[in-house]
Amino acid sequence: MQRIVLHVDMDYFFAAIEEREKPELQGKAVVVCMLSGRSGLSGAVSTCNYVARESGIRAGMSCSKAKKLNPEAVFLPVRKDFYTSVSDRVMQIFRSYADARETGDAFEQISIDEAFLEITEKTGGDFSLAFETGIQIKNEIKDKEKLTCSVGIGPNKLIAKMASSVQKPDGITVISPDKIESFLFPLKVSKLWGIGNVTARKLHEMGIVTVKDLAEHDIINLISAFGKTRGIWLKQAAAGIDDSPVKERGGTEQIGRIATLPEDTLDINPISQLLDRLAEDVISKLDSRGLSFRTVTVTVINSKFRMYTKSRTLNRPAYSKQVLLEVAREILSELLSESQTEFRRVGVRIGQLQKRMGQKSLFDY
Repeated sequence: MQRIVLHVDMDYFFAAIEEREKPELQGKAVVVCMLSGRSGLSGAVSTCNYVARESGIRAGMSCSKAKKLNPEAVFLPVRKDFYTSVSDRVMQIFRSYADARETGDAFEQISIDEAFLEITEKTGGDFSLAFETGIQIKNEIKDKEKLTCSVGIGPNKLIAKMASSVQKPDGITVISPDKIESFLFPLKVSKLWGIGNVTARKLHEMGIVTVKDLAEHDIINLISAFGKTRGIWLKQAAAGIDDSPVKERGGTEQIGRIATLPEDTLDINPISQLLDRLAEDVISKLDSRGLSFRTVTVTVINSKFRMYTKSRTLNRPAYSKQVLLEVAREILSELLSESQTEFRRVGVRIGQLQKRMGQKSLFDY
């Protein structure tokens, strides 16, 4: 039976929710910002609607720059908890359309506003039925949440993900196996899902500009340049081959806090003080749920709004503030040693959460 995967992506999710809640915003440029709290528009753009994008506003740029690009735009603060509550309802709708399996491995949420669904069994491998399913999903989201989404349909996650971007917003695109080559080959290699800027630059240096170039390139040469695993993946991805399963992501829940420093700095003292307060909040949330953690991640955003992160995985679960701070401070020291640009925001996050087992170990002390 032909495999069929859907990728469903909510359109400009945060800004769309704000438009829904405030009808007077319709037709206006809406920009949702992560505000630092220092001054009125001190912070970075989280997302914006398509009217705002026509002005050149993009996620990640400073809110002050966005204001210069479009002084008439409406700037709103991120309401993460509210958006998450909407996301939970949306994901339940998506999940209801996925194949029903004993393993439960037919639905995979990959962010707050997008997910993969495998519908091979429900459609019998028929792409025309898959298209009808995509339309049903879009209609239900519009009816129940008054929001739009874009749907990509393909024989695997790679193709489905790339197809969902073809007709945004509020579109649906089907790429059946016989259309893969004509869909992928004309694209710039940087458009292939999973290829970042560094890899794209290296491929360009090798004379590989389009996906077709990559598909026809000698695999031995790719392995020599990128290593066996990555080289083989590049060759297969260019041909539209992707056997990765649609699978519920286990152990991905995290607890984190991020905040803005009083002023941009590379001074370890004020940065450490803020890190201590954030760690205390994180541990408090962890304690309230009786959980332990195994990964620690520190995130910094510098004065140029560039984000850097480093993580550590512990040998065993822990749940003390002392352990968290010890690891976080080590990571912070590394980030400071590698940066010449002052830090603006700092955050700490813990992951691989699990229920605590027994009493504290010596490691926790």
